[in-house]
Amino acid sequence: MKTLNRHTANVPLQFPVKVLQFGEGNFLRGFVNWMIDLMNEKAGFAGSVQVVQPIEQGIVHLINEQDGLYHLLLNGISGGKPVQEQRLISCIAGGINPYGKYNEYLALGENPDLEFVISNTTEAGIAFVNTDVNMDSLPDSFPGKLTALLYHRFKYFNGAADKALTIIPCELIDKNGEALRNAILQYARHWELPQSFSSWITEHTVFCNTLVDRIVPGFPRENIKEIQQELGYEDKLVVKAEPFHLWVIEGPDAVKDAFPADKAGLQVKYVKDQSPYRTRKVRILNGAHTALVPVAYLQGLRTVREAVEDKQAGNFIREAIFKEIIPTLDLPEEELEQFANDVIERFQNPFIRHELISIALNSVSKYKVRVLPSVLEYHKRSGKLPEMLLHSLAALILFYKGSWGGETIALNDAADVIDFFREAWKKEKPAATVEMVLANKDFWNMDLTQISGLSEMVSQQLQVLQQQENKASVKAA
Repeated sequence: MKTLNRHTANVPLQFPVKVLQFGEGNFLRGFVNWMIDLMNEKAGFAGSVQVVQPIEQGIVHLINEQDGLYHLLLNGISGGKPVQEQRLISCIAGGINPYGKYNEYLALGENPDLEFVISNTTEAGIAFVNTDVNMDSLPDSFPGKLTALLYHRFKYFNGAADKALTIIPCELIDKNGEALRNAILQYARHWELPQSFSSWITEHTVFCNTLVDRIVPGFPRENIKEIQQELGYEDKLVVKAEPFHLWVIEGPDAVKDAFPADKAGLQVKYVKDQSPYRTRKVRILNGAHTALVPVAYLQGLRTVREAVEDKQAGNFIREAIFKEIIPTLDLPEEELEQFANDVIERFQNPFIRHELISIALNSVSKYKVRVLPSVLEYHKRSGKLPEMLLHSLAALILFYKGSWGGETIALNDAADVIDFFREAWKKEKPAATVEMVLANKDFWNMDLTQISGLSEMVSQQLQVLQQQENKASVKAA
């Protein structure tokens, strides 16, 4: 089997480096680099990517061994049909581990062709760390590293406005671009850098808030030998991903012209405010996940795909999405319904096994963030209570009892949450358990018993579920 590199694959590096990428993990390679590769082919982007390893231990050595090449495998359902595609990604020029190579790292800022910085350094990555006392050595934090490089670039090009960059972070925090800009400006003050540098950052550097969405399971360890045989290369960086992808980029019009992903037929939206799309994702995709888990699990189902394809659980989640979640959102109905249909299709992906019990991690806090806003907004707009979403809440309360049909449920949450439910289920009547849970302001940031009829509806739904449990137990006996 051949080693994968530009010589064996006969793929020369064609384009100058336009993108500096902090992060070499599966998501960026299965999402951003795939898009840039298609932009080079279909939209005339004509740019390569230089990867920076954001922590000391990483895989840039593997990237360099393969000359930046790797294969992306798309597996899933699109338009109701199975998709299995493979693509050799060739847009990465190389990688650098800045630890021990600080001067080489700073020199990347001298590249006159550089236009963009893209990052994915985990949600905790965008943070100011005051132990980064100066730039004499490599800063620990990602914003510190980026500040050092941007300052080097600022000095090298004498503060030229046209050498300022566009920053597109992919970290999963709200307003990630603003957070990164604020951290850089904080470092500028901390290190007592010239005010002219801070002005260059605020006046000429573009920071985009973004939303990214694609499931990237990553390296297919379980069957990599078979995949490598099929590819004909010993590729150590194979990445698997689902076909669905969405990138919402909030920024000025110039970003769309300079980064023309839409012209490559990609699902990239350039907007002035990404907030409605973030709300859509949290409430429809994440909210559906969270609402479905306890309901499906108590029915004896164990994976998302099984749940969606089950008649009862599948009908439940479709009604919850289309009748109770979508009416609470403000984007065009057609757009919301298309996204919802895509979500259902993604849940049915036969190539990804999503265990319900793993998604159940910290379900109480997830319900508060992902589902409760839909409950409250539905009540506000219609004056009614959403039956499906409150059925899920009842199922969640029963799920946290820790047993169902004589079997123990492996709860995975903070100890104080599990202890609270243990005490709540000591109440003589289930309705009292419901009242105690709904009144817990630490869970919901409010007392849900104050919403007229909500406790009664959840108690009724809980009673129905307990009757189903009793029937199942009798049948099993």
